[in-house]
Amino acid sequence: MTGGRSPAAPMGHRQRMLAVLRGEPADAIPWVPRLDLWYNARKRAGTLPVRFREAALRELVDELGWGYHAVIPNFKDLRTPEDEVHRALGIYNLRTMPVRTAFDGVRVEAVQRGDETRVDYETPVGSLSTRVLYDATMRRAGITITHVTEYALKGPADYRALAYLFEAARVEENRDGYREFRDYVGDRGLAVGFLSLAASPMHLLQRELLPLERFFFELYDHPRELARCAEAIGGYFRRLFAAAADSDAEVILLGANYDARVTYPPFFEEHIRPWLAELAGGLHRQGKFLLTHTDGENRGLLDGYLGSGIDIADSVCPEPMTSLSLGQVRDRFAGRITIMGGIPSVSLLPDSMSDRQFDEFLDRFFRELGDGDHLILGISDTTPPAAELERLAEVARRVQAFGPVRAAPPDGPGAAQHRRTTREAP
Repeated sequence: MTGGRSPAAPMGHRQRMLAVLRGEPADAIPWVPRLDLWYNARKRAGTLPVRFREAALRELVDELGWGYHAVIPNFKDLRTPEDEVHRALGIYNLRTMPVRTAFDGVRVEAVQRGDETRVDYETPVGSLSTRVLYDATMRRAGITITHVTEYALKGPADYRALAYLFEAARVEENRDGYREFRDYVGDRGLAVGFLSLAASPMHLLQRELLPLERFFFELYDHPRELARCAEAIGGYFRRLFAAAADSDAEVILLGANYDARVTYPPFFEEHIRPWLAELAGGLHRQGKFLLTHTDGENRGLLDGYLGSGIDIADSVCPEPMTSLSLGQVRDRFAGRITIMGGIPSVSLLPDSMSDRQFDEFLDRFFRELGDGDHLILGISDTTPPAAELERLAEVARRVQAFGPVRAAPPDGPGAAQHRRTTREAP
């Protein structure tokens, strides 16, 4: 037996992700590509690589040695069809969530005709109806979330009934469902507890309860009614927050799909940032982390993310799909927010980038990573069905060549420059 210290065992994916999230050293950049839509579409079309034709997605990433992306849920992972009924309200009751929502004092009737589902709500102060669509085109694309075709809020007369609905919404724990999900993910990644695609009451109104154009008309024409409705929804959000902080999930997802043209900086500052900050504070007191899904045009929004106290900016999507480079985002976050994602999905498509262009892109991309701290590398927003697996494998090879991640440099003058320049491209 020779003397000396034994080499350290490789870190597991979850251990590696938590290390970079905390600014600690890791043996490699975590590589955790989101593959669910790619897998679903190819599985349905029979075009998965031959060796993976019978494999579940978890088995596929195990075979490849990559992390398992467990952030955006499968919106069809339901216990019963009734769990999907309230989707057009922006309320989800997925099997894997740490919470579920039920209504007291409301009569609910759901009727499915073909690919469309209509839901009627009867409250003591009025009735509402919604419709959602889930058709063959969506199924072929691997999409699991339905599309709203009839919104709940159609005019000022609906505000009272909508407010009543959310006041009547009861939040319950779903510990068994979440624990089953966490155990399924295991050491392959972070089993993120999903709460809502909307980050705040007003964001819920904007993205789920009204057509976007109509929302801005209502914001101008009926601001007091809209604000009172948002206040009622706020009580429901706080019940969600309390249950999330008390759950077994160590990372919670709240909010998605920001864009500088829709959730523009003043709107974000007034209507979204305070709610993210409120949940972040509650989670941090319990030793938990807050993730929000930042996959749009983020120019002008980075300071809002910093001010919100979030821990993970999931699905940061850099140029050429948006106007910011990954280096610019990393410089602004300066180790205070961990980026998840970073590889723009178009780079995986041969029709968008030739092999030579892809190699040149990766050369530039990895030069911007500095020490690689506060980065969980993946695909922004998701791997498209036409993506080539070999390009994903090339990213994995670049990650391996990059080597260990150093501890995050201290904040202060020059920290961002240090992150940019202390590495040569692999």
